[in-house]
Amino acid sequence: MFKKILIANRGEIACRVMRTARRLGIASVAIYSDADAGALHVREADEAICIGGSTSAESYLVVEKVIDAVRQSGAEAVHPGYGFLSENAAFADALEAEGIVFIGPRNRAIAAMGDKIESKKLAAEAGVNTVPGYVGILADDIEAVKVADDIGYPVMIKASAGGGGKGMRVAYNETEVKEGFKSAVNEAISSFGDDRVFIEKFVEEPRHIEIQIIADSKGNTLYLGERECSIQRRHQKVVEEAPSPFLDPETRKLMGEQSVLLAKAVDYCSAGTVEFIVDKNKDFYFLEMNTRLQVEHPVTECITGLDLVELMIRVASGEELPFRQADVTLKGWAIETRIYAEDPYRGFLPSTGRLVKYQQPEKLEGVRIDSGVAEGSEISMFYDPMIAKLITNADNREQAIDRMTFALNSFQINGVNHNIDFLSAVMANSRFQKGKFNTGFIAEEFPSGFSGTELSEEIKHRMYSIAAVFAYNSDLRNKTISGQINLARRAGFKETTSFCVSIFKENQRINLRLEQTDDAYIVSHEKGTSRVRGSCNLGAKRFEGFVDDIGMTVQVEQSGSRCRLKYNGCELNVTLVPSRFSDLVELMPVKLAPDMSKYLLSPMPGLLISIAVAEGEHVKAGQELAVVEAMKMENVMKAQQEGIVLKVHASAGDTLAVDQAIIEFE
Repeated sequence: MFKKILIANRGEIACRVMRTARRLGIASVAIYSDADAGALHVREADEAICIGGSTSAESYLVVEKVIDAVRQSGAEAVHPGYGFLSENAAFADALEAEGIVFIGPRNRAIAAMGDKIESKKLAAEAGVNTVPGYVGILADDIEAVKVADDIGYPVMIKASAGGGGKGMRVAYNETEVKEGFKSAVNEAISSFGDDRVFIEKFVEEPRHIEIQIIADSKGNTLYLGERECSIQRRHQKVVEEAPSPFLDPETRKLMGEQSVLLAKAVDYCSAGTVEFIVDKNKDFYFLEMNTRLQVEHPVTECITGLDLVELMIRVASGEELPFRQADVTLKGWAIETRIYAEDPYRGFLPSTGRLVKYQQPEKLEGVRIDSGVAEGSEISMFYDPMIAKLITNADNREQAIDRMTFALNSFQINGVNHNIDFLSAVMANSRFQKGKFNTGFIAEEFPSGFSGTELSEEIKHRMYSIAAVFAYNSDLRNKTISGQINLARRAGFKETTSFCVSIFKENQRINLRLEQTDDAYIVSHEKGTSRVRGSCNLGAKRFEGFVDDIGMTVQVEQSGSRCRLKYNGCELNVTLVPSRFSDLVELMPVKLAPDMSKYLLSPMPGLLISIAVAEGEHVKAGQELAVVEAMKMENVMKAQQEGIVLKVHASAGDTLAVDQAIIEFE
């Protein structure tokens, strides 16, 4: 067994590997960029070495710098995590030349499976079902269009060295092929340093299901069940689960056996994942093989009871797997959601900033959190926007969903935008709950993007009651603080009083009256009476308890008289004032937002890659104006209508804030 390993990665996965290393008595070495100097993985490691600039191209992707860190630390082995150099054969070669063990597969397997074109050839030769397509590198967009026409639309454009949804585009016509080719090439260069792309047939209504394998150097290759990864956005997985609600034991066995055949064809040794596209008839086709640990590996660990990182370390040190295929059993159900720093209400664009508040749901049964951040951490524009992975497991799928819903409601993040509301909405979706979905689920269920979940009147009134309880307790707390000017008391806000609740969007006015009893709050409103029991934690900004015997976990943020409540992906904004002043609220003037219709605004914080127009230029609708990049995602902005450029307010290379003006039109 190794005494010291270096983790050639950052964030969540670096912390995850360190956790297992610590349990095995192995010292861990972290590497970090300038932007990650204060990161959690740096603080948790036994040693940490800075390897360069803030961008991954200056640090985490530079083989020579990582190798030099290994030399400095004296580490015997390197665990690459996922992304960055995890599937870089040249990196594995360089480690081998230094006499350092790569905790992953052999170089041949990385090279063969890391190239999607070569991997498809090998898969076909090994007897694995493959998707029809053009097995060759595309020279330019003209050749891409010709190939797409030959295959038949729709087609998928893919980066040969890609992974994680980067460098992928679906095209339904010639125009989309040309645009998709350009964007896929740019993303491929940015993410992998490799501009090669290819095209294959896009299987409509597909499910994305993958098989986890593990192999040792003694000739043992096993499959560890499947993961359902069909809930995707922009080809990036959002929700994963194990097992799949779609597969039957026979199909699972066939997919597992084909995965083993492919692994053996390249003499595979370590953990790996074989990804398949599965159609509605359960016919499955090889998609790609990831020669590394997957982001979603925790759900497999939950239902198998295995630690995949530990197995990778032991196999790399020369140990034989301690079990055989017949010993692999799948127990219960597990679901993983990826919590990202992004704004689902603005097209899921990345969000950057400091985590002013970061509180994970603690000590909940069947809940696991893999995170690489802490309160005060900086979410940078340079890397993937993942904040944490939230995993729940239970005896069955329904229970796992219930636990996930509760945990999401209990997760508190302030300082950056995040997708928890959206994840909660997915959990509450009837199609998801029934397991009747495919990779088009998000586009089908949220065709116009995400704008929150509609609240029923029943839930609204329960949340009104919680808001009243919070206001009541806030007033009681204020009365105990020495030296406070208690405006609420001066205004007649007493222990037993009435409130006026104004809903901003709906312009409603609902009068509430609250009374406290020994074990509950009785809130009277126009629809009747609600009985509220539970913990009203002002510091944690959370209510946990029951309203009319219905269990609820609601996040509550107060600012003066305004109160925002969030529950199951739904958001409710209210104003609470003493009832005798309620008439005045309706007379308050509404502050109008400034007219920015003549400006092109940055949709996200990021780097301005290019400006395609000049001052005085006449632009047409659909014409490219600018490109902004953040967190490895390129956003091409186009003119919505015809117009003339009055002024360009930014230059290529500028770092932009969200809603910063880029171009002004006449």
